[in-house]
Parts: sequence; structure tokens; C-alpha cells
Amino acid sequence: MKRFFQTMEKDGSFKKPSLSPSPASASEEGKKGEEERKEPLKFLTWNANSFLLRVKNNWPDFSKFVETLDPDVIAIQEVRMPAAGSKGTPKNPGELKDDTSSSREEKQMLMRAISTPPFRNYRVWWSLADSKYGGTALFVKKHLQLKKVSFCLDREALKHEPDGRVILAEFETIRLLNTYVPNNGWKEDETSFKRRRKWDKRILEFVLQSSDKPLIWCGDLNVSHQDIDVSHPDFFRNAKLNGYIPPNKEDCGQPGFTLAERMRFSSILSEGKLIDAYRFLHKEQDMEHGFSWSGNPVGKYRGKRMRIDYFIVSEQLKDRIIACDMHGQGIELQGFYGSDHCPVSFVLSPTTSESNSC
Repeated sequence: MKRFFQTMEKDGSFKKPSLSPSPASASEEGKKGEEERKEPLKFLTWNANSFLLRVKNNWPDFSKFVETLDPDVIAIQEVRMPAAGSKGTPKNPGELKDDTSSSREEKQMLMRAISTPPFRNYRVWWSLADSKYGGTALFVKKHLQLKKVSFCLDREALKHEPDGRVILAEFETIRLLNTYVPNNGWKEDETSFKRRRKWDKRILEFVLQSSDKPLIWCGDLNVSHQDIDVSHPDFFRNAKLNGYIPPNKEDCGQPGFTLAERMRFSSILSEGKLIDAYRFLHKEQDMEHGFSWSGNPVGKYRGKRMRIDYFIVSEQLKDRIIACDMHGQGIELQGFYGSDHCPVSFVLSPTTSESNSC
């Protein structure tokens, strides 16, 4: 594990890396310029729907995709590997479980995978649930200079969010928030509507308290904001589970497409002065490439798709947005690499100072 982590201080910050001199040959000039850059410019987010399964079944194709895209930062959701710690003992959500023969084998398999190119060029941080549920990971190019990494919406707290839902990385001029947002669910109970309302309230508070520095918020946000963000608006609007109808009509419909969720998401964007990077660049609905989640190719959700994976950025970054794209298409899940979500990328232009140093 040590080879993948910088030595961390108690508050989550770490010492700046000392970069070894690059060869002076012309062929190395691009690499040297990259190493001099402190801030990330190219980002990737992906709900892997079990990172271990992707390692077992889809790793060559996903590795080739990452190598071609060459992102500075990779944000992963739904790692679905449990945190370290024996049964009945406190867990360490920053470490993968390895106290049983099966968990050791799984950890070794995953660590071998991320020890190979291109992933060995990154440092990685984990925020994991106690069980094989949820969890997030963040890969950051080794040459980039991070000030602090934390795991809670309360920036001063040292704890991890339950279910490993948050990794917050602070660079010199920007913050990057990787989240796996709780699903709204279908019924009014503690693990459904109420949990999601509480989460949305906390996210808004976080955004408003973090306005001192531009924010890039990415991940599986579990909401489709507008009608053009789903393939079949009427289907999702009228969806039910076992015939249940919530008492509040604003909670009716497919989780992620209820009126209540969409209204709260609108408030987060407007009050937080945030921009949906994909919709900023892509004004029209794209029935092939415009959705990040797709239903099972078999059954009533065949061909039903939603855009629930995002890059949300502060308005200060608006003029630097170059691209935001989804890399999967079609009801047969081309480019999804085994998940029900496809990767989403985002690119910023460098600042003037970065342009001069690269």
C-alpha cells in the first residue's frame, strides 16, 4: 500500500513531492512541462458498479481507454470493497480489507491492477463502507501538488462520510469533490426520501461555505435535472415500485427524476453559482451519447437512459471549460466497460500562469 500513498500529516495534508530532474532531450520536453504543472486540467468520473468486478472482467479495455484519455484525475464511485477491520472492531475506511483469505486475494488482485500502466502513474485514496457497498476512490497524477485530502462534507472533520460517499481534494487554486450521492429511493422512510433531503441540504451548505475557491464537483449525483436528461420523461415521471404512491406528489416517479430532487438540485446550482458543464456545452438532447446511465438491456428498462453523472463547476471556471463528454452509447452499453454507468470526462484550459510554465 505504501507505494500508492504520500506520507500524510494528521490533518490530511502531506509534504510536497520532490520531483527528480527530467532528461533534457527534446522528446522529454512535454513530460517535463507536465511535471511542472501543479493543477489538474483533465478529469474523469465513473461509477464502476464494483471496481473489483471491472478489474476481473473489463480491465484491459478500461486501461486502454484511460491511457488514451490520459486524465490528471480519476474519480471512482461504487468501489464496493469493504474497509479494513475485523468483524466487531472499528473499521478503517481509508484502507482495503485484508484480514481474511478472500479479502486478501481481492485486495491483491486490485492492487496488482493499479500497479500497471497507466494507473501506476497515480496516487490513490480510498473512502470505503464497512461492507461491500458504496465507496469512492480518487486517483491523482503523481506530479500534481495536492494541499489536502479529506473525506467528509464537513471540511474540518477527520471522519469519513458513511458508506464512503465523499473524497474532497484541495489543490492550490481549486477544490475537487468526488461524491456518490445517496439514491432517493421509492418510499418515505429513513433510508429514502429523508436521507436524500438531508444530503441535499448538506451539499448546499458545503457549496455555500466553500466559495473562497472554485469548485469542481463530480461523480454519480443520482439526479437527472431536466427532461432532456432522460430518454423517456413520461416513463420516468410515472414510474412506481409495487404500486406505491408517495403522499407528496413531488416525490412521485423514478428516483433521480422526482420533482423534489430536481427542484433541490436547481437550488444548489443557482444558490451556489454553479454550472452543469455538460449542459453548458451541449444544449440539445443527444439520444445516443447524451446519457451516462442505461437500464438493463433485458426487461422494462431496456433502452431507458438517464444522465446522472456530472461535472458541476463554479461559475468562475466557465470561460475555461473546453470539453465535457460521455463515453458510452446505445442500449447495448457500448463504452460502459461492464458497469451500468459510462465514464464522463471534463477538460479545462490552463490559466495564464500554467500556460507560461508548460
